[in-house]
Amino acid sequence: MRMRFWIGIALAGAAGVCAAQGAWSPQRNVEIVVGSAPGGSNDKTARQVERILVEKRIVSAPLTVVNKPGGGSTIAFNYVSQHPGDAHFLMVGTTALLSNHIVGSSKLSYLDFTPIASLFNDYVVFVVNAESPIKTGKDLIARLKKDPKSVAIGFATTLGSHNHVAAGLLAKSVGGNPRDLKVIAYKGAAEALTNLMGNHIDLVTTAAGNAAPHVAAGRLRVVGVAGPARFGGALASAPTWKEQGVDLVFGGWRSIMGPKGLSAAQVAYWEGVLAKATQVPEWREDLERNFWADDFVTSAQFRKDLEKDYADMKAVLTDLGMAKQ
Repeated sequence: MRMRFWIGIALAGAAGVCAAQGAWSPQRNVEIVVGSAPGGSNDKTARQVERILVEKRIVSAPLTVVNKPGGGSTIAFNYVSQHPGDAHFLMVGTTALLSNHIVGSSKLSYLDFTPIASLFNDYVVFVVNAESPIKTGKDLIARLKKDPKSVAIGFATTLGSHNHVAAGLLAKSVGGNPRDLKVIAYKGAAEALTNLMGNHIDLVTTAAGNAAPHVAAGRLRVVGVAGPARFGGALASAPTWKEQGVDLVFGGWRSIMGPKGLSAAQVAYWEGVLAKATQVPEWREDLERNFWADDFVTSAQFRKDLEKDYADMKAVLTDLGMAKQ
């Protein structure tokens, strides 16, 4: 999957324009629904959006973050889908919306929702214990080529997740069969990393922000970054896969989506407020702190991107033997 580039669109004042013209604006509490428990990256995304919209007075209506964890986000997706045409219900959209449908764990796909804006990309890193004999990405590749099952790979939260897909893409990129990998799905990234630090598994694929504190403390080492460039901060010394001769750029985007059937005016309103929110210094600081890559794209382009992403993910999940659709 690829990185989307910033598209300059004059949307910063769209919210005010819509309100002035009487097109649409929220008239009651707005729910931002998250398909995971408080504290994770998805929850952080929702709460940062909510905080900026309120503190900067970009939205006058009250906003509430609603956590509906379970089923790899399917509970949250089901909840939002029950409010067609109502732009008072938003959700943090992730690649789970694609993978859940492809593997058959959910009947809902991206076509059952209204894409409003992609916010950022959370590129995957490949992490080992600091004491692991796997010192570099090349060491990992050599192990996988010799015996794929000699490397126990952990990730969150389910088989078929984008972290699983990342491992499969590495195997495929170096000429291996993704189905030969030894993989273990954990309930959360923290559990996977704890098992890695306890030497119960050999490798974890996860978001950079999850690994960074442990890398800084000297407990873990990143052997490959599936991003287009190196990160800064605690991960500045971690090389990209491209630097190591592997064409692998992959991450899990985060977005804001609404239920199916939103009007053009409703979409334009939320596009406008999100465009404004993602330009404030606090948002930029949060991107840097969490190792998130700016990836703001509005509805029309985002819809096209989703179509391509679905096809790309289906191809990988087919390689992993998990595609049902």
